[in-house]
Amino acid sequence: MTPFAVSTADTLSLADEELLAGLVEELSETRGAPAIETLERQAAAHPSLAPYLRELFATMSMADAVAEESTILEWRGSDPQPAAANAVAPLPPGGFIPGVTPLPAEFDDYELLEEIGRGGMGVVYRARQTSLDRTVAVKMLLRRDLASAADLVRFRSEAEAAARLDHPGIVSIFEVGEYGGHPFYSMRFIEGTTLAKRLAAGQVSAREAAETLAQVAEAVDAAHHRGVLHRDLKPSNILIDASGTPHVSDFGLAKRIAEDQNVTHTGAILGTPCYMSPEQAAGSRGDVGPTSDVWSLGAILYQALTGRPPFQGSSPMDTLLAVLESDPPVPRSIAPGVDRDLELITLKSLQKPQDLRYASAAYLAADLRAFLAGEPVAARRGGLGDLVSRIFRETHHATVLENWGLLWMWHSVVILALCVVTDVLAWQHGVSRWPYLVLWGGGLAIWAPIFWALRHRTGPVTAVERQIAHIWGGSVLASVLLFWVEALLEQPVLTLSPVLALLAGLVFFAKAGILSGVFYIQAAVLYATALVMCLVPAYQHVIFGLVSGACFFIPGLKYYRQRGQR
Repeated sequence: MTPFAVSTADTLSLADEELLAGLVEELSETRGAPAIETLERQAAAHPSLAPYLRELFATMSMADAVAEESTILEWRGSDPQPAAANAVAPLPPGGFIPGVTPLPAEFDDYELLEEIGRGGMGVVYRARQTSLDRTVAVKMLLRRDLASAADLVRFRSEAEAAARLDHPGIVSIFEVGEYGGHPFYSMRFIEGTTLAKRLAAGQVSAREAAETLAQVAEAVDAAHHRGVLHRDLKPSNILIDASGTPHVSDFGLAKRIAEDQNVTHTGAILGTPCYMSPEQAAGSRGDVGPTSDVWSLGAILYQALTGRPPFQGSSPMDTLLAVLESDPPVPRSIAPGVDRDLELITLKSLQKPQDLRYASAAYLAADLRAFLAGEPVAARRGGLGDLVSRIFRETHHATVLENWGLLWMWHSVVILALCVVTDVLAWQHGVSRWPYLVLWGGGLAIWAPIFWALRHRTGPVTAVERQIAHIWGGSVLASVLLFWVEALLEQPVLTLSPVLALLAGLVFFAKAGILSGVFYIQAAVLYATALVMCLVPAYQHVIFGLVSGACFFIPGLKYYRQRGQR
């Protein structure tokens, strides 16, 4: 892992920064399961730094995943190692060394003929299995001496995951073993190219793209039915044979669906950013499921139709942020000739809420088959329900609200108390502005720092939380200034009180865009409350206190319970 530097000057003391730097350095020296154990030990020992550690771990994990992107097989690479014209080369004194030993070379029951793929961690050979006299592909770790225990587990898991699958659209595994200290597995050799190279050679037709992705989706669905998620689908992992038939390969990030989905919620990011689902990009490993592979299939289809992935950034981190925050450009804005039905199929697969995507790869394949047959596609039947769900979805930032749940519940009580006292003073025919200024200015001046101090006790404050806090703080200041505006306008005291509801509605409207679309409901209710306050001036503050309090209390209770369940 590679350590990353982050700016923490505004939230951490110098001593904490130095301590965090040391912890990150220790964390960066481990990989895989040992890194997770180190992270959990550090977080338990330093709870105030735990959020920073988890965030940094997610970033480092993402960097590792990106760095290893090149390990995925580039079949029939542009620079394969040429086969020697003579007989099998003798082994060097140190024995067989993957990627170093001259070819051809003997390796157990195999004669390794030529190198056909290489990356940072793996190498693949075209080989002849001597006992059966057949051509196969043999994959092994490139640097066994540098491989961690996690690398070895991942390598074997890749083979075991694929070996459980029996489908013509999935590369078959023949043997999993170890020879001379080198773990390896052999698989069916696919003479041909990759979808990545096919797309790089020129844009494919709409029908070819639909037919290819339909077959791939059917193969992926078969894997899902056997309990295996791929989690790293991309064009370079789809092999195209001489007849044009696609085959899914490289299950290096595969995971059993039946595995505990709640373990090791560390924020580790696995996959390739351009084709990674939002739940993978967010590090929410517990949310990764069959629809995550559906997203990746949609991203591949998008590239096949437009010539580019749906999300591209100047850096892997920018790409991840785009996956999390942005919607992809409409395919026809890039390639005007894209068929409308294929565009709808693609966009349905790339919906950020998982429940708006195809429920399975089989449904995606069925819609592609319907397109090929000239039949109506299900993607056209999204309708109002999909639109509403998209508007009211949570963003990946919504998890920060778990730190605010209890505080929002207390805030609702404070607001209601201020409002009730205000109306009690009004009922007593108080006309002086000073009691209200003291009540609101003093009350909020006392509560705000208490509120902020209590928030800091739950852990470091994120950048998003500071944005929300600034919006809220601005609304609080504006609420107090309303009394001075009334005075300058020579208006009776409490004349502008309905503006309180408008300010609160504005705060929730901003929260809706940043955190969760559900807050649009609170914003609308508060805007309506301002009108009701104008119609019922005698009880306007009680009305505002009850409505505003409920708008804070209800989501506060939800996120407080959600935090308690983790």
